[in-house]
Parts: sequence; structure tokens; C-alpha cells
Amino acid sequence: MKKVLFGLLKVALPIALGVWLVFYFYDQLDEKQRGELFTAFGQANWWWLLGCVSLGWLSHMSRAWRWRNLLEPMGHRVHFWNSYHAVMTGYFMNMLLPRAGEASRAVTLYRSEGVPFERGFGTILAERAVDMVMLLSIAGVTLALQLDKLDLLQERIAQFRAGQTQGADQEPSFWLPVILGAVLLGLIAAAYFVWTKPALRARSMEAVRGFIAGVRSVLQTKSKGAFIVHTVLIWSLYVAMFWVGIYALPSTSTLPPAGILAGFLAGSVGIVLVQGGIGVFPGFVALIVGMYMAPPEGGGLIRPDALAMGWLLWVAQTLMIIVLGGLSLLLVSRSRKNSAA
Repeated sequence: MKKVLFGLLKVALPIALGVWLVFYFYDQLDEKQRGELFTAFGQANWWWLLGCVSLGWLSHMSRAWRWRNLLEPMGHRVHFWNSYHAVMTGYFMNMLLPRAGEASRAVTLYRSEGVPFERGFGTILAERAVDMVMLLSIAGVTLALQLDKLDLLQERIAQFRAGQTQGADQEPSFWLPVILGAVLLGLIAAAYFVWTKPALRARSMEAVRGFIAGVRSVLQTKSKGAFIVHTVLIWSLYVAMFWVGIYALPSTSTLPPAGILAGFLAGSVGIVLVQGGIGVFPGFVALIVGMYMAPPEGGGLIRPDALAMGWLLWVAQTLMIIVLGGLSLLLVSRSRKNSAA
């Protein structure tokens, strides 16, 4: 019962936070600004958004190809389409359950290619480490371009916090030690259960060995050049996807490169914080992108057209994952049934 309750909370709490942020950012707009928000939706050029989706799809195909390179040093020659369907199935499952995508991706490849779960999962974790380096590199470049905007960013954060705590009985600083303490207790409890349960400890050690094997596969891959090219290509396509999507609205099409990179980074953080980025991705993008545009008429925290742009980008990416990921899941399921028959 506790396990079921914990699983429900893992799903419900991020979604609840995302839904709350949807209403929060909408509530920051006055009546005129809400009208401007829906007017901006009507002005969207869907061809640019289609280009955005196409670039996103190419990035996922490149990721599938890169994964094949990681598995080869382990003795697994994986068919490209099986790798691709596993990647897309993982993205689809991540929309439903937090952090379920990595496990379902490894399970899918095990069922289609016989790659042991621990090895497949280990290479996925190794990929995540490489991707984190890329994201931090983009963050460093973005920060170097934002030095003149740091004061304005601090002002926006202060405004956001003031809006959250207005009328509250506790000071914002009260919650920081509470949250940190809860995280620390959670880590201690997790370590205790892993150490005292032999089966769980064995599974954890298998996962660690899989991760080490995944890191080793990065270093031992025979196609190091191809791995580097695909890694750069994946993240270039991510940025290009965001960049092209910005042109869907006339008012955001004039953003400078520094603003586009800052918006991309804000959206990436939003996706990491909340399952699927619901509520957070559009809000964060609007907050950051709005710093490179004229202040909103009538005052307020965000520009309606910047918020509309955040939502358009989020909807385009989410629909792509739902449609293509769902299709991959369907094809994998049908293939498995045909093999069983």
C-alpha cells in the first residue's frame, strides 16, 4: 500500500505543480493581456512550428544512432529502427511517469534485440552524463552572453517569489531548510533500504556495474568520431528546434541569439523540474524571453506573447512525443505479438 501511495505521489505532485503554475502565470495577466495572449495564439505561423517538430524528430533519430555506437563495444549490433523505437517509447513513457523513460527504453531494447537490461540501462545513464556536460557547456556560453541581464534576471526572480509569498504566514526562507531536510532524510532512508535489503542491494550493484560498463563503452567505442558528431548534432538540433519555433510569432522573431539561448536553457530546466515540463516550460520561457522584449503593457511579470510562444513550443514538442512515441510503442507491441505467434 505504501509503495502504491508513494508511486501515486511521484506522479501526482509534479503534475499538480505544473497545473498550479499554468493558473499562476495566467492569473498574472490582466483582462487586456489575456486577450493579447489568445490573439498571439491566432497569429502563430504553423509552418515554423512544423519545422520545429521536424528538427526535434531528427534529433531523436540521431540519438538512436548514437546509442547503437555505445552498444557495439559490448558485442550488441542493434538494428537502427529497434533502437529508434526504444528511444521514442522511452520519451512517451516519460510523459506518463517521471523517470520511467530510461527503464522502459532499456526494457524495449531487451525485448526486441536481447540486450541485457543492465547493459542497456547503463549506456543510457552514460548518455545522460554526456548530455549533462553538453547542457552545462550551453549554459556556460549562455551565461557569458547574459552578463548585462543578470540584474534584470534577479529582479524577475524577486517578483516571482514576492507573488508566491504574498499574504503567506511564513517567510520564504522558512521553506528552504524544510525542503533540504526532507531531501536529506529521503536520501538517508533510500540508502538504508538499499543496504539492509539484499535483493535491492544486488539490483543496485547491477545498475552500478551497468553504468560503469556504459561509461566504458563511451571510451571504447570504435566510432568515437561518429559518437562526438551525433552528440553535437543532437544538441545543435535541440537549439535549432527552439530557434526555429521562435519565428512562429512576429513579435518573438526579432529576439537576439542571446535571448534565444537563454530561453532554450530556461525551457530545458523546466522540463527537468516537472514531468513533461507542463506549466513550467511555458512560464520559464516567457519569463526569460520577455527580458529581451519591451516590458508588457499594463505592467506585470510576463508578456502575453512571450507566454504564448512558450505554450506553442511546449505543445509542438509534446504532440510530437505523444504521436511518434505512441506509434513506436504500438509498432513494438505488434512486433512482439507477431513474434510470439
